[in-house]
Amino acid sequence: MDEQIFSSIFSLYSGVRRRTQLLVSDLSAEDMVVQTMPDVSPTKWHLAHTTWFWECFILRKYDPDYVEFSPEFNYLFNSYYEQIGERHARPERGFLTRPSLDEVLAYRAHVDAAMERLLSGNHKIDSTEVKALVELGVAHEEQHQELLVTDIKHVLSRHPFSLKAWAEETLRGNDLPELSWRAFQGGLYEFGHIGEDFHFDNEGPRHQYWLEDFALASRPVSNGEYLEFMADDGYGSAALWLSEGWASVNRENWAAPLYWFRKEGEWFEFTLGGERRVDPDAPVSHLSYFEAAAFAEWAGARLPEEREWEFAAASHNPGLADTLDPARAPHPVSRPEHGGFSQLFGGVWEWTRSAYSAYPRYRPAAGAVGEYNGKFMCGQFVLKGGSCATPPGHVRASYRNFFPPDARWQFSGVRLAKDI
Repeated sequence: MDEQIFSSIFSLYSGVRRRTQLLVSDLSAEDMVVQTMPDVSPTKWHLAHTTWFWECFILRKYDPDYVEFSPEFNYLFNSYYEQIGERHARPERGFLTRPSLDEVLAYRAHVDAAMERLLSGNHKIDSTEVKALVELGVAHEEQHQELLVTDIKHVLSRHPFSLKAWAEETLRGNDLPELSWRAFQGGLYEFGHIGEDFHFDNEGPRHQYWLEDFALASRPVSNGEYLEFMADDGYGSAALWLSEGWASVNRENWAAPLYWFRKEGEWFEFTLGGERRVDPDAPVSHLSYFEAAAFAEWAGARLPEEREWEFAAASHNPGLADTLDPARAPHPVSRPEHGGFSQLFGGVWEWTRSAYSAYPRYRPAAGAVGEYNGKFMCGQFVLKGGSCATPPGHVRASYRNFFPPDARWQFSGVRLAKDI
C-alpha cells in the first residue's frame, strides 16, 4: 500500500514540474532574467524558487543523504519565510545575472532526481505527512505558474515591438450574454472550505456568517461597458473614487486598464498572443481594486462581499472554468451562461470589497509553513473565482486570492453586486 501511495505522490509532483517547464518552453534565456517592476519576478527566479521550496520543506527534512546544490540558493531564492533565514531583496531579483539559467535548470534536475529517489525508495517516512507537504508544494508551484504567466506578460509589454510569448491563438469567445441579476435571500449560513481534499489554511475554518439579501450580476463587466465608463470621464470624476484610488489615478496617470493603448483612434491591448483590438464583449481585466470600485460606483452598484460571492458560487460547477492551458496564450473571452451565471470561475479574478483577514478560530500552522498565508492578512482585498491564467486546481468557491488595492498586473476584473 505504501508503494502505491508514494507512486501517486510522485506522479502528482512530476506532473506539476512538467507543466512548469512547458510554460517556459517558448521563452528565451533573455526573456527569463528581466524584472520590470518590484511586483514582477523574473521567470528564472520562479523556476529556482519553486525548486527551493521542495528542497527546503521536504528534502532537507526527510532525506538525510540529500546534498544541497548550492548553499547560496537558500539566500537567493527564499521568498518571504523569515524563519528560514535572510533573503535577497524582492525588488532586486532582476539584478541576479548569476546563477545562469543553465545553472537554475541544473538545480531543478538535481532536486527532481532527489525527489524521485525519496518518493520511490524510502517508505520509512510518514506517507500521510509527506503527502500533505507535497500537495502544498504542488499548489505552491501552481500559484507560481500563474505568477510566471502574468509576470512575463508585464515584461514583454515593455518591449517597443509587440512580442508574443505564445503562438497567436484563435479566440473562442461567444456573443456577450445580457447582464441580469440573481437575487439571494439573506440569513445565517456556513462559509469556508468543506471536505478532506487539499485546501489552503486561509480557506477555513468553516464558520457561520450572516448575509443580508443581495443580488449578484450574472456575468463580469465587459470591455464595452468599461469603455462607456471611460467615455463618461470615469477617470476624471473624483466623486467616484476612494481617496487612495484617486491619488493613484493622478500619481500614475491611469486612464485605461493596464495594457490598453490607443492607435489610429481605436483601443488596442497587449496580450501574450500579441497586440489586438479590444474586444468589447470580453470581460475587462487588469483592473485595480480602486478601478473596480470606481466602476461599481459609476454603475450604481457595488462590489460583492467575498461571502456573498462564495454563497452564490457554491453550487456552480467550476469544471466549466476557462483556466490556464500551457498550449495557448491566456486571454479572457466571453462565455455563455450556465446555471444562471457566466464565468464565475475562470476568465478574470473578481475583486470583492472584503478585506483579506482571518476567519474565526483561524490559526496558522506551526513553523515556516505557517507563514504561507497568515502573515499577509493586512492591507489587501480578496479576489474570487480564478482567471484564464489560473491552474484548474485553484478554481473553487472557497479559494481566497488576495492583492493590494493598487495591483493591476493580474487578470483581475469585476462582477457587480447590489443590495435588495
